[in-house]
Amino acid sequence: MTDGSALLTAALEASAADILAYLQRRAGPDDAPDLLGETMVVAWRRVAELPVDAERARMWLFGIARGALLNHARGSRRRWALADRIRLQVRENACAPPSDAGADVRDAIARLDLDLAEVVRLVHWEGFSLAEAGEIIGIPASTARGRYQRAKAELRAALSMEAPLA
Repeated sequence: MTDGSALLTAALEASAADILAYLQRRAGPDDAPDLLGETMVVAWRRVAELPVDAERARMWLFGIARGALLNHARGSRRRWALADRIRLQVRENACAPPSDAGADVRDAIARLDLDLAEVVRLVHWEGFSLAEAGEIIGIPASTARGRYQRAKAELRAALSMEAPLA
């Protein structure tokens, strides 16, 4: 072990519990151990900068821990901002009907052959054209049109049988 790594080991052994408590008070008990590990990794990478004086070494380690906390906070803010943007986007694009609205249609589509149902879903739920749906599935546009026509006929028949008599 080199002198620097022996000094760092001693500094970490002397300060790890205090640094962990520092991190727990600021980041919580779930994130603090990971942040302590990150602090140790950074300290090992920067061992050449380790002060020889024990108290200065302790302060240096706390400075590294503070940097780990700041990085963690930035990452958390970015994740929350991304989650907020995604929620907003979903809300703006949401067109889900009430849970019971269209249940008979969804059930009828679910009973279709998988290939037919996928064409219907791509066209009506995802907003693709028949040619685009065919490309996604990997079939020619003419085949997609044929499947779509067959699906419409099967859906029409299924839904007309389910229609209540007036």
